[in-house]
Amino acid sequence: MRIVTWNVNSINARLGNVTKWVKDNDPDVVLLQELKTMDDGFPTQDFEDIGYNCAVFGQKSWNGVAILSKHEISDVIRGLPGDDSDEQSRYIEATVNGVRVASIYLPNGNPVDTEKYPYKLNWMDRLRTHARGLLQSETPVVLGGDYNIIPEGRDCHNPAAWADDALFRLESRQKFRAIENLGYTEAFRALNDNTVAYSFWDYQGGAWQQDKGIRIDHFLLSPQATDRLKDCKIDKTPRGEEKASDHVPVILTLK
Repeated sequence: MRIVTWNVNSINARLGNVTKWVKDNDPDVVLLQELKTMDDGFPTQDFEDIGYNCAVFGQKSWNGVAILSKHEISDVIRGLPGDDSDEQSRYIEATVNGVRVASIYLPNGNPVDTEKYPYKLNWMDRLRTHARGLLQSETPVVLGGDYNIIPEGRDCHNPAAWADDALFRLESRQKFRAIENLGYTEAFRALNDNTVAYSFWDYQGGAWQQDKGIRIDHFLLSPQATDRLKDCKIDKTPRGEEKASDHVPVILTLK
């Protein structure tokens, strides 16, 4: 079972790139983030035409997450539990082929001296609470998405430059680690301990051309999913195409 997470930075702006990559790589499940469209603006038919069911939680102009699957999508939850006042579309969860999967677009948190940073930290606390509850099912759980967290210094081209950024602040990283400490495994690092790899390159300053990237797109796996972990890799190819997203796909393979 192959599951892909990809922040597409506007699904309608990147539709050709995304559908081509999906057809060429044929994953079982695709977790998308930053759709930047309402549900009725999501190109559902385009994905159904290439064999995918769609569950979407969109938002006008911002955010938005989706789960695409060759298999039936059931028991869909839209929105991260824990705050009924949160109107941002950043979390969708469902069961696919016996695996509980979630597409996550965690808040960026910048600038850190605004309300955006406390919102990020509180959102991560809610995610940790929900992730703990998911473990009680004792079924495979895959939490994939754009976490907007650089876990370690080796996950960015210049750690000093990111020291005060919400993506790399110690408090942010500690909250990410707290989710792992519930019993989740970060799939890419579990299999690529000595690898330097990135999943995002800014559009500015020649970041892509100079490989000045960061790794912020992750899969967290429950113990039952970790037992089935076979491979996790980053496909850099789409970043070099025209009209590319600033993120690239991360591909998880379960036995």
